[in-house]
Amino acid sequence: MLFKGTTTRPRGFVDRDVEGVGGRMNAGTSLDYTFYHAVLPAPRAVATIEMLADISVNSILDETELELEKKVVLEEMRLSEDSPQRHLARQFYGVVFGSHPYSRPILGTADIIQTLTRDTLLAFYRRHYVPESFALVVVGPVNPTETLRAAERTLGRLPRSGFQRLSGSAPASLTPKRVDDPRPGAFAYLGMGWLGPRLDHADTPAVDLLVSILGQSRSSRLPQSLRERLALVNSVGSDYTAYEAGGVIMVTAQLEAPNLARAEAEILRVVQRLREQGVTDAELRRAITQAEAEHAFRSETAEGRARLLGHAETVWRLAEELAYIDRVRSVTSEQVRLAARRYLDPERYGRLAFVPPAR
Repeated sequence: MLFKGTTTRPRGFVDRDVEGVGGRMNAGTSLDYTFYHAVLPAPRAVATIEMLADISVNSILDETELELEKKVVLEEMRLSEDSPQRHLARQFYGVVFGSHPYSRPILGTADIIQTLTRDTLLAFYRRHYVPESFALVVVGPVNPTETLRAAERTLGRLPRSGFQRLSGSAPASLTPKRVDDPRPGAFAYLGMGWLGPRLDHADTPAVDLLVSILGQSRSSRLPQSLRERLALVNSVGSDYTAYEAGGVIMVTAQLEAPNLARAEAEILRVVQRLREQGVTDAELRRAITQAEAEHAFRSETAEGRARLLGHAETVWRLAEELAYIDRVRSVTSEQVRLAARRYLDPERYGRLAFVPPAR
């Protein structure tokens, strides 16, 4: 909605002022924050700061445009549900996070979107889109003095609202839960998971490496055991997402429905062996190398670097982001084993399976 016109910029300003000079502009929302990003030629940096400041406080939120945008969001919801992997991940948060706000879908529900009014949207906009909530990140071959002056002249002059952003409460301890959800399709999809440490926790680097060793490459333990050795799954992997108030560790697999019980048991056996025996030096070195490569890839462009720094400045700390890879490099094999014992309890986990109907 913020791209649909402001009090001084008519509808279509993105096409004219951004795409018309070879740039692009978009937005996204996570469970912790919303971000707006633009990639344009460096000489357009000041004009882009002015544009971002304008849409941040002067968007008109036209009612006709709102009704059109609601249809777009409802279609996004439908498409997400069409993808078993994406839908599993989203539904799984409800299993792991329980009543915590992280269990709620980012897009909301169809009922909420359908009944959303301009008055409700405008009230949210006025409450949350205030200078105390903004973080501006500019990366590229720009003039620092001119850039700072532009920020001070625009965002810096906005009247303060007194709004204070509250830190999110930590999720309660996980209540073991098992859910089987019938879903048409050729394959079953299995999700198993645990609560993990929050973004700024001292254990976060060790858990990142733990999850990499578990299932983020073909040589990781879960793919080697479940796919290559036992042929129980078509694919299997692990993931760890750290948020401001908590984190989630997930193992997901695509497989034939008759293999669900055996696959779940084997995943738990792999986890238990890791808890008891730890990881090898070779596994740790590979995981650290993979973390270094992924971080370098995410930050190799101006856009990627801006996103990393903006994320840190908004819900983390900039100094922690800049030092993170060094912290990863300092993790020991014993710290990874202790992280497995602390977070991967084979007796307490959430489980969600999409199961095709019997043939």
